[in-house]
Amino acid sequence: MASGDGIKIPSRLPLLLTHEGVLLPGSTVRLSVDSPRNMHLVGERLLRGTSLKSTIIGVIPNTRDPEHDTDDLPGLHKIGTAGIAVQVVGSNWPKPHFTLLITGLCRFSVSSLLKERPFVLAEVEQLDKLEQYTTPATQGVTAADGELGELSEKFYQTAVQLLGMLDMSLPVVAKSRRLLDSLPRETLPDVVASMIRTSNKEKLQVLDAVSLEERFKTALSMLTRQIDGLNLLRKTRKKSPDNEKGVTHIFGRQFNLDEEDEEDGDDAAALQRKVHGANMPEAALRVCLKELKRLKKMPQSMPEYALTRNYLDLMVELPWSKNTKDCLDIRSARTLLDNDHYAMDKLKRRVLEYLAVRQLKASLKGPILCFVGPPGVGKTSVGRSIARTLGREFHRIALGGVCDQSDIRGHRRTYVGSMPGRIINGLKTAGVNNPVFLLDEVDKLGKSLQGDPAAALLEVLDPEQNHSFTDHYLNVAFDLSQVLFIATANTTLLQVPGYTQEEKVEIAQRHLIPNQLEQHGLTPQQLHIPQDTTQGIISRYTREAGVRSLERKIGAICRAVAVKVAEGRRVTETEASMPEKPSERGAGRFYTMNTNDKSVCSDKAAPPEMPIVIDHIALKDILGPALFEMEVSERFTLPGVALGLAWTPLGGEIMFVEASRMEGEGQLTLTGQLGDVMKESAHLAISWLRANAKTYQLTNMVGGPDPLDGTDIHLHFPAGAVTKDGPSAGVTIVTCLASLFSGRLVRSDIAMTGEITLRGLVLPVGGIKDKVLAAYRAGVKRIILPKRNDKDLEELPANIRAKLDFVTATNLDEVLNAAFDGGFPRTTGEQALTQLSSKL
Repeated sequence: MASGDGIKIPSRLPLLLTHEGVLLPGSTVRLSVDSPRNMHLVGERLLRGTSLKSTIIGVIPNTRDPEHDTDDLPGLHKIGTAGIAVQVVGSNWPKPHFTLLITGLCRFSVSSLLKERPFVLAEVEQLDKLEQYTTPATQGVTAADGELGELSEKFYQTAVQLLGMLDMSLPVVAKSRRLLDSLPRETLPDVVASMIRTSNKEKLQVLDAVSLEERFKTALSMLTRQIDGLNLLRKTRKKSPDNEKGVTHIFGRQFNLDEEDEEDGDDAAALQRKVHGANMPEAALRVCLKELKRLKKMPQSMPEYALTRNYLDLMVELPWSKNTKDCLDIRSARTLLDNDHYAMDKLKRRVLEYLAVRQLKASLKGPILCFVGPPGVGKTSVGRSIARTLGREFHRIALGGVCDQSDIRGHRRTYVGSMPGRIINGLKTAGVNNPVFLLDEVDKLGKSLQGDPAAALLEVLDPEQNHSFTDHYLNVAFDLSQVLFIATANTTLLQVPGYTQEEKVEIAQRHLIPNQLEQHGLTPQQLHIPQDTTQGIISRYTREAGVRSLERKIGAICRAVAVKVAEGRRVTETEASMPEKPSERGAGRFYTMNTNDKSVCSDKAAPPEMPIVIDHIALKDILGPALFEMEVSERFTLPGVALGLAWTPLGGEIMFVEASRMEGEGQLTLTGQLGDVMKESAHLAISWLRANAKTYQLTNMVGGPDPLDGTDIHLHFPAGAVTKDGPSAGVTIVTCLASLFSGRLVRSDIAMTGEITLRGLVLPVGGIKDKVLAAYRAGVKRIILPKRNDKDLEELPANIRAKLDFVTATNLDEVLNAAFDGGFPRTTGEQALTQLSSKL
């Protein structure tokens, strides 16, 4: 490579054909290659084994359009640049390719092609001297070299003038200035042309300029054009407000033309006016002014500039002092709540109490309400109604599945991608500092290594703390004391119980049916759903505490009717009067919408008469066979079956208990995914029955006095895939086993709930209202409850209490007498169990 004539490149070079950019001597560019020839060149010449080989390659600009490129070798540009690859990176996405970092060494011309595959190899002739890039600047072209020296000096001064128009505090500008002073003058055209933003066509002109004088002239015109453009941009900016930023692109970077001028000044002044106009507290104002002062000193190219600007924008957008005036008219509030929601008397009363206290005490801190109940009973919609009643903004925050405390408190601004928490974001969205915040599904909060969001909510909800809530992103206190927080949950504070069937009918007629008609483009003149049909949907197609499934079923009816209405509009009178073919009669039957109309609607029938009335026959055609039947009486055909009542987060449920016995060794088998408490209740029931077997004449399979002597008992709780636990099944297990041991059937219209003790006492349980409503929905007529649950019956609607027969029991003797027709006889010689009383 070295000779007496100086440093030489090899006479044979592998050629890299590139569509991307132009490599000039003395510059370094990044090129992406994916063509077969270039991929072979990289693999065979640069990547030998696992290391990068210092191999000189030739880079030739490919002037052919890459979208119309073919496998044929294009006509090569006459001049290229020899270079060395200092980095090679491979990737398979989105397709296999290599990215090369190549430094240009010198020009060469292609003398002849030696081979075209698998990559291009050519005979080349070196045009530049490599020594010029290693020669000190003082030994290059100087002013003493005549016209060429004058041209190089002019080029140097023009480049210095261009850099002087930019901000010298920027690293890229300062580095470029040092580069001008350190490089030999003959290398400056190539280096400067590669740094300024020019087209590939202009860079090709510099590459083709083999003569140094011609190269200086070509690059000088580029520099002069850049200076003229900057001067014109400055003049235009002073005359027109449309170009306030005054930004240009030099050296591949975006630069501000005057970092001390209006570009930052006007923007900072407007932001400062917003800060002072936000009426924020003194502490927050001090922080904003400090950040604004830092912002003025930053160039926009710094990453922290955008972070600080976003922070200040958020601070001025927060409603520090903006609020809405509450509407405290209790009479109009009661009317609005009654119109929006049927029933829910306890919940409405709590809202009206809040309004009444606000009338008497204007400085009341924002209360926290928590609505607990099954899905679909109206917890979220009540929150919206409360906001409408008060005349406040409403914002819902879904907390289900949140397991990072930063979702509540925000991230510190030291982290990449930091942002405020949901509380601060909600205030920004609401635009006032006293909205109604609905914290939905607060019982579904998670917990992870990122902290406990439930603990973070303490500062949000505690009235003694939330007047100075500090979000990590803001890092200043914000007053949340005027926010009305409403939390919703499925498991326990202000309980929202399930609806009765009558309440569901009223809700459907008042709200669900009109809403679904509107959503499906129908009118009451086109579709009518009578009350008895609504009752049929509730009892035979839904079994829930809320009304979500009911609303979906009504939506299905509306969609079916919408099809008939839409088809009816397209049927002409001629088509409707055409006789039906015998083969088509009955084959295209749709829905008999009205049983008074005996005609059957087929695909080609005339439009049905309006309104379409949905009766029970049409209901079966649309929704299919009934999903739920009143099966209670059918399952009490054998001894050893009793009906209990259970509470779940979805409301009350009926629960069958079945028992059977067979010859064995006195073992008790329990199935149905039972928890420990329920298993203990089963053992309690067995022990009490064995202790009182003679009293109630209970026997085993062969008539012996011990029910477990030579007998195995199997106790099963159907719906085996559902986990069950709790003490309230105690009386049901005793009744089921008493039926099995006595051979008598339990009444089919009775259900029961209650905890038992070893002495035969019946203790109170919870969830009475939901359990009673579940029994009522299932058609049960008589319910056995613990005596101490008497007070819970007052929560039931009066019409439900009137239709059901309640038996309150203090001990198991009373339970058994009520559960069997004719009572449950006992021998006269034993002490009466009714004398037992609880000392609790």
